[in-house]
Amino acid sequence: MALRRSARLSTVTNSLQPSIQTKKTSKAQQTNGVTKARKPPAKGKKTAGLNLERTFENPPPSKTAKADTAEQEKPSNIFDPLPTDRSISRLHSTPPPLDRPVEPHRTNATLLTPHGSSLVAYPPGTENASPSKTGRPRPTATTGTLLEKAVAHLIATDLRLEPVIKQHPCPLFSPEGLAEEVDPFRSLVVSIIGQQVSGAAAKSIRDKFVALFNSKGSGDVALETNCFPKPEEIIKCDIATLRTAGLSQRKAEYIQGLSHKFASGELSARMLLNASDEELLEKLTAVRGLGKWSVEMFACFALKRIDVFSTGDLGVQRGCAAFVGKDVSKLKAKGGGKFKYMAEKDMLELAAKFAPYRSLFMWYMWRVENVDIAVLTT
Repeated sequence: MALRRSARLSTVTNSLQPSIQTKKTSKAQQTNGVTKARKPPAKGKKTAGLNLERTFENPPPSKTAKADTAEQEKPSNIFDPLPTDRSISRLHSTPPPLDRPVEPHRTNATLLTPHGSSLVAYPPGTENASPSKTGRPRPTATTGTLLEKAVAHLIATDLRLEPVIKQHPCPLFSPEGLAEEVDPFRSLVVSIIGQQVSGAAAKSIRDKFVALFNSKGSGDVALETNCFPKPEEIIKCDIATLRTAGLSQRKAEYIQGLSHKFASGELSARMLLNASDEELLEKLTAVRGLGKWSVEMFACFALKRIDVFSTGDLGVQRGCAAFVGKDVSKLKAKGGGKFKYMAEKDMLELAAKFAPYRSLFMWYMWRVENVDIAVLTT
């Protein structure tokens, strides 16, 4: 299936976003879902090689920039569970971190079902169960130690990463990040809505889409709620009605197709918890509207799988090229197709030594090139 890199996946909560020191810009930095390259540096500025300390020097914003930033609306966290009978009490708060078992090749997030219940890959008391009985490998860390172990592995593998890691702590796999509850159905629907449109347009369409299913009662007694629709509700809604929210014909079909798979049980929160990385990619790319890049971003940012590595992301390509000492600005000017910054084979060889924590390595490759991670998470 052809890559679709235009999905926008949002997993970092508003409470964690201040910890991610991204470069603020006034324009979107994404084309077809792939982060755009930065403008070449001023003439005479040396860029060849990797200078990690200079890479992350962000000048303080001007007064104008500060004013503009203050006026901007804070991005909503699309992974916060919307009110349902079972989840309304936890709408505005992330549960306190619990030191539960996790494993790099399984989903480390707590997943919500479309009907409000929550699931984890390793419920308390099952960490010592035989893999032959559970169908899952034994956990190798806990939510309290996963990031610590991953960071130690990255630094032990390549000391050049140490200053990057110290300057930019990763909130995604922190105990607080792993405590977030994620509705995977909602996440995938919203990623389809956000394909090939700006962030503002995606939010507007998403709000109208949710509103289609939230008028209860009639006339003066109509009650507007903010519940994300269940798969069964979307299936009952015809394409023409879905399109009134601003969806294209194709996106409306994609969302209905995804809803059918969740309603039938072919896709479920439990399957997304327990599937191997390979099974996850195979199952989700079989869904119309979800390409390899979209699934990789979903696995990393939503499911919190920590051994994902996307060679098809231009930001990751640029970061890897800079990390090994290539002049990224010259590579951009030279051209060379999809892998103009670094060959896919070379990227895979570089990342292999950081397994089973390649998601974290990928996160820092975005940092090396100072890519605006918010583009991927809003």
